[in-house]
Amino acid sequence: MYISPQSIRRLQQVHGVLSRLNPEAEPEARTLPGRMQPQANVIVLTGSFNPPTTAHIALLKEAQLYARAHQPMYLYAAISKKIVNKEHVERPLLIDRIILLEDVLRRRIPHAGLLLFNRGLYVEQAQALRRSFPHVQKIYFLMGFDKILQILDPRYYEDRNEALQALFQQAELLVAPRGSASHNDLTALLQQTENQPYARYIHALPFGPQYREVSSTHVRKDEYLYGDNTLQEVRAFMRHTRAYKPPLLLPDGTELNEYENRVKYLTQLFAPKNEMSET
Repeated sequence: MYISPQSIRRLQQVHGVLSRLNPEAEPEARTLPGRMQPQANVIVLTGSFNPPTTAHIALLKEAQLYARAHQPMYLYAAISKKIVNKEHVERPLLIDRIILLEDVLRRRIPHAGLLLFNRGLYVEQAQALRRSFPHVQKIYFLMGFDKILQILDPRYYEDRNEALQALFQQAELLVAPRGSASHNDLTALLQQTENQPYARYIHALPFGPQYREVSSTHVRKDEYLYGDNTLQEVRAFMRHTRAYKPPLLLPDGTELNEYENRVKYLTQLFAPKNEMSET
């Protein structure tokens, strides 16, 4: 397996940042070397980006338009070392997803930054931003309609009002339509009696209907079948690493797991302190 010296240096830089993020410590946020530090007002799209899709890029570009109309405001994509409800995700390695996302952002939204969190809850990430970057003022989390349904769902809380008050003391939300949901559905949701106290913190964001069904799950299953919704950078990563493919069956009946070989190589590269895997 060949990894260029330049790629190894970048992997080492990202690994260095990840190794200093402890999911059991106080909420913390870090930027990658060379990336802009959060300040003033920020919009943050947190996700697993497994892998990044055209929908992620379209959503960030809509947020970029919002940011331009509300300057000074800065845009970030973010990945948490601890991803809520997705702890079962095993491949590709977290470090590979970060490197891939950084490549996509650099090519397609060069003014967007990249953040790494040690915590997965929005309230914890807001706390992390304020603790780690004292010059941050307003925080907006960017998300799809499916996520706001979860945030307002009482089944996720022991004390819903206390949890939501803690969140909205720290941040506001920008919500884009997903699937068949429209802005009318968001309006109806916020008009429900139990949600009205929080409606002023939740804002609708336009989003093209062509992106509302795009998902990372579809791309993982078959990047070619999913066609134009798979980013060129993602296709190259998938071809190079075979991170989402089953092992190759060789003529002699043995299996060749190329991504497993990559994992072993990177583990050896960063031994003895390998912090790359999902928490």
